[in-house]
Amino acid sequence: MRAARVDQMGLENLALVELPDPAPGPGEVLVAMKAASLNYRDLLAVKGGYGSMQKQEKLIPLSDGAGEIVAVGEKVRGWKVGDRVISCFFPDWQAGPLRMECVGTDLGGRFDGVAAEKRVFRQDALVKLPDNLSYLEGASLPCAAATAWNAVIEKGGVGPGHRVLTQGTGGVSLFALQFAVMAGAEVYATSSSPEKLDLLKTLGARHVFNYKEDQAWGASVQKATRGLGIDVAVEIGGAETLKQTMRAMTLGGTIAMVGVVTGAKAELNVPIVAMQETRIEGVTAGSRASLQRLVDAISRSGVKPVIDQRVFTLETLREGLEYLASGKHVGKVCVEIG
Repeated sequence: MRAARVDQMGLENLALVELPDPAPGPGEVLVAMKAASLNYRDLLAVKGGYGSMQKQEKLIPLSDGAGEIVAVGEKVRGWKVGDRVISCFFPDWQAGPLRMECVGTDLGGRFDGVAAEKRVFRQDALVKLPDNLSYLEGASLPCAAATAWNAVIEKGGVGPGHRVLTQGTGGVSLFALQFAVMAGAEVYATSSSPEKLDLLKTLGARHVFNYKEDQAWGASVQKATRGLGIDVAVEIGGAETLKQTMRAMTLGGTIAMVGVVTGAKAELNVPIVAMQETRIEGVTAGSRASLQRLVDAISRSGVKPVIDQRVFTLETLREGLEYLASGKHVGKVCVEIG
């Protein structure tokens, strides 16, 4: 089979290799990978940026994939050849709160990922791909959609009457917008161009703000809420956006800290956090049970993932990661595999 692999860390070293076809053991299934999607953490992992927290040689990257089961091992229950499946970001995190022992087997980091024509999975490391989603759409869910779901629904508890803030048109941001709208919330969203702002409106954002034209957009959001403020903000930017996000918040509001696109270190006005009882909470992709709830909700609601118009292949994976790094994408950047 073919796989994309980085033998010595560095994006320039990412190349196609030929590997023996794997075979499933007891309790395992073999999946013919059909599609994958890209996350910023994949770019960092290919460069070896996670240090001792990841493989530092011969790494098959990418955490998020979808495919078809083509073989099952002994003692497998609940799966059969032909089933369409989605991989779990943390195979060991089956349910419940985040625990240290759950996060040591992340795909495309400590363990090989899904940038291959075939991959073996434990039978409990997959969920069923809904019939109404394509492989590309399914591959967009394990990290970005799961993180947005965790931020907005499972941790954020968003429902009718809540005000939610999202940033930009990347994968997590668009999923967060869609889930907030699905939950009945009023969405306030930022982006950088009229075309992207139009997309946000199409997806259900009630109020949009161009952060390039309005650098004090936090105050503008606060004004648009009639002084009520934002209940849940999905913070993607980090260093250069956190100050504005805090200005937009209501008393006791929650900032779901997801990304650091504009930098990892931000100035934090601690007295303001204390006086306004702002909660800043880190959010990751959730458990297998959480992913299943997400998939069930998408299946019922008809929410469709937004896939960027540029789709890559294993041969052009390096180009795809460079495109992701450029920030020119809208929605999820995906890879067709089989």
